[in-house]
Amino acid sequence: MSARRLDASALRDWSHTAVGDLITHTDEINRLNVFPVADADTGTNMLFTMRAAWAAADAQQTSGDVAQVAAALAGGALQGARGNSGVILSQILRGLADVTAAAAEDRGGELADIDGTLFGAALRHAVGLAVTSMGETVPGTIVSVLQAAAGAAEHAAADGAELSEVVGAAADAAVVALDKTPQQLDVLAQAGVVDAGGRGLLVLLDAMTVTLTGHTPERREYLPSPTTETATRTSAPPQFEVMYLLSGCEPGQIEALRERLEELGESVAIATSGAGQYSVHVHADDAGGAVEAALSIGMPSRIQITALTGASSARPPGGWSRERAVLAVVDGDGAAELFAGEGAHVLRPDADAPVSAKQLLRALVDVGAAQIMVLPNGYVAAEELVAGCTAAIGWGIDVVPVPTGSMVQGLAALAVHDAGRQAVDDGYTMARAAAAARHGSVRVATEEALTWAGTCKPGDGLGIAGDEVLIVAPDITSAGAGLIDLLLVAGGELVTVLTGAGVDGSVGDALQEHVHRQHLGAELVTYHTGHDGDALLIGVE
Repeated sequence: MSARRLDASALRDWSHTAVGDLITHTDEINRLNVFPVADADTGTNMLFTMRAAWAAADAQQTSGDVAQVAAALAGGALQGARGNSGVILSQILRGLADVTAAAAEDRGGELADIDGTLFGAALRHAVGLAVTSMGETVPGTIVSVLQAAAGAAEHAAADGAELSEVVGAAADAAVVALDKTPQQLDVLAQAGVVDAGGRGLLVLLDAMTVTLTGHTPERREYLPSPTTETATRTSAPPQFEVMYLLSGCEPGQIEALRERLEELGESVAIATSGAGQYSVHVHADDAGGAVEAALSIGMPSRIQITALTGASSARPPGGWSRERAVLAVVDGDGAAELFAGEGAHVLRPDADAPVSAKQLLRALVDVGAAQIMVLPNGYVAAEELVAGCTAAIGWGIDVVPVPTGSMVQGLAALAVHDAGRQAVDDGYTMARAAAAARHGSVRVATEEALTWAGTCKPGDGLGIAGDEVLIVAPDITSAGAGLIDLLLVAGGELVTVLTGAGVDGSVGDALQEHVHRQHLGAELVTYHTGHDGDALLIGVE
């Protein structure tokens, strides 16, 4: 039976086969994992990374040419990279994507299939990308195995071999290089294992042979067989593995980030998609610092912090000064006094910029509590909230963000806070109280516009709920009264009105009189918080 061409369909099939074969060998690969950290997850990380690559290729709306499928695999792997081995795997797939993209351009914009020469070139390019991502080469690792496979593939292709033969030569060379890894890296020799990442690479190469020929190469099972007593570490390993995607930064800033991460920890890997996005990996004690290092040059996302040593936290010397606290993000002097008076620590946004992840992280650490309930109150963007809270977890803080979209929801949540409950129970109760507080706002129209409630003109009061204008009135008092009426349609006993900067106290008095006359049994309380933006913030509980 003749070998199959490696076209778009075959490349997709290979990714699917590779996922299945990694599932089969995950436990074997994990048992081999002793470098750079003996955390037994290399097989799992390669599996999850390859599965992300396959899912991205499978989700393509069109069949595409082979270069498009290769690009999808590389993009998916970078997005879903797990661990050191996952980062390197993403660069192997990027090597395939870059080489096929260049070949497609040379051939008029489309590439039908990958031949032996392109396959060898892809492996060679992947070696360079992997070395760049790691910053240095360590003999006896997956990079050593990849180098051997690339050299064999190039040699076979130069001799005119068919693609299946080129892949077979690469796999056979990988076996030889894999068997040599214990001779190159002492920690492998002491544990009696070959390199786990190199074993995973062999699985991927053999999966390519299966895809092209239908034949499964016979390989021995690689089992740990220690020949000497494992050396005792003279220093404790890093506590955390930190990974995130980084975008919005200049290429020249990446080396500065690498230097900073190498100061903080080890096993630094920074891989790129070639399109301005980077996958960052490091093992460090200061997980918060590893994330914070990226905040000054770009936007981190999809932050993952995993304990490597089994430690539940990395508390500072002497522990935290208190067990649990609340941090509320508020605007206005009156709001700061109000929330602080209820026992919360407050963070004020800058006048000309929203709260950043770095500011949030600093505030969380400064609170000095082991557990912190965070009330963002609509002043922290979702990605900044996630980044800041995740980084704080690296400092050993148990952070529970409570979904409050307004300061009136924050007050409702704060009212039911009980530090005597378990954190999960306290967080759930606060979140439920916030969700039950229906809320809206009143602002002054600055221009003529058509809204859901009709046309408004400058100076009108606009009653807003759920990002929609529901009330257009001649002034903010009338708009506030109309909005309160709508919010009370579904019932409620307590109306809270927060008045912003420049709002006269007579507005609150008028609204209190309106509720007294129109809604028997309901009570209205007013606080002058002095916040900017909306004239009134209104909540109903």
